[in-house]
Amino acid sequence: MNIQAQELNSTIQDINPAVFDMLSERGKSIFFPKKGILGQSAEAKGTAINATIGSAIEDDNSPMRLKSISKNINLDASQAFPYAPSFGRPDIRARWREMIFQKNPALRNSSISLPIVTNALTHGISMAGYLFVNPDEEILVPSLFWGNYNLSFINAYDAKLKHYNLFNGNSLDIAAMSAELMSAGEKKILLLNFPNNPTGYSPNIDEMKEIILAVEIAAKAGKKIVVICDDAYFGLVFEKGIETQSPFAWLANLHENVLAVKVDGPTKEDYVWGFRVGFITYGIKGGTEALYNALENKTAGAIRGNISNTSNLSQSLLLEAFNSPTYQEEKKEKFNILKSRYETVRQTLKNPDYAEFFKAMPYNAGYFMCIELKDGLDTDLVRKLLIEKYSIGTISLNNLLRIAYSAVAAKDIPTLFDGIYSACKELAVYDLTTMKKDGVTITY
Repeated sequence: MNIQAQELNSTIQDINPAVFDMLSERGKSIFFPKKGILGQSAEAKGTAINATIGSAIEDDNSPMRLKSISKNINLDASQAFPYAPSFGRPDIRARWREMIFQKNPALRNSSISLPIVTNALTHGISMAGYLFVNPDEEILVPSLFWGNYNLSFINAYDAKLKHYNLFNGNSLDIAAMSAELMSAGEKKILLLNFPNNPTGYSPNIDEMKEIILAVEIAAKAGKKIVVICDDAYFGLVFEKGIETQSPFAWLANLHENVLAVKVDGPTKEDYVWGFRVGFITYGIKGGTEALYNALENKTAGAIRGNISNTSNLSQSLLLEAFNSPTYQEEKKEKFNILKSRYETVRQTLKNPDYAEFFKAMPYNAGYFMCIELKDGLDTDLVRKLLIEKYSIGTISLNNLLRIAYSAVAAKDIPTLFDGIYSACKELAVYDLTTMKKDGVTITY
């Protein structure tokens, strides 16, 4: 093992041995290389002639660039064309940390790390897998979860997803989650995704307290728990009484056996899906600057060996927006559009006719909601009929249809659900067991 990794491991073990035990074998071995090319380049920074960095420089010492590209960028060339650090730009890291505290007042004076910049949330989830997940280890996820977790954890790190029941009636089945936390094995990895994709459900205030209590009980029982908070849709809560803060707000200072890992970013919060900027932040009770520095260095090392760094241009554009005096007003405007669509869905689903063929799963936040079709209806056949006859696109998930109302104008939402109703009604008259056979074509 490289001596730089050993030094980081010693720091972690000295401060909190439980965190060291939570690391995967990859996580224990990774480090950010400060004694090689990067270290030598850092030492040469500010020299009159710097022949260390692997980028091209104009004769005036500005970044080399093509006019056909630079003419379209209204930023200083230094904010767009050079590499960003593998840790991310220091200014946006500091700004995002400040915003985490603003958005999550329950953090109060908790000690958390500086966020590390990732290539958006999918990459952040992958880096969490790199650092904490060994082959054959289980990751606890609800029965309804984002399908990309399969690629991120199973295909990439040979892990296993252990499912627990998401809902008990119209509420979260926290007892099911708690039972998995208390099952055999000392190390536990729990993934919390609120608002949930695909259901669009976020816990109410009491449910959030129960979630935190369940984690605390398991930690006090000796479980060493990594809680990955996938906060992709953070802030998009549309009902009163629903918790607006991330579980991270309480987990970050809950117990010495609980490492909270917040994976978030502006992708959905700030409507910049193509910018590919996200953040990974750590919190644990008793966390010190030295502990967090070690985790930050390991994370940056994993990023360095994976994608090197995240877009400097995207980080610069976002920082400009975060510091804009109209930023909050602009966000509120877009939030209200999404909320109006959510409210239109609520109003539309009051139609009693729909109950003949489908019902809504619990939802209150985010981009999505799901409807459950009555027994006998094949959701994929409904999905295909909706495309071919009604020009409506939805996602089929076993016996559910996921509907991204975030992408549908409020005026079109009644048409959307009327189309689903009509497609279900049409297919209900067929012998669905025959229609499921390969090669059968639906005719109208």
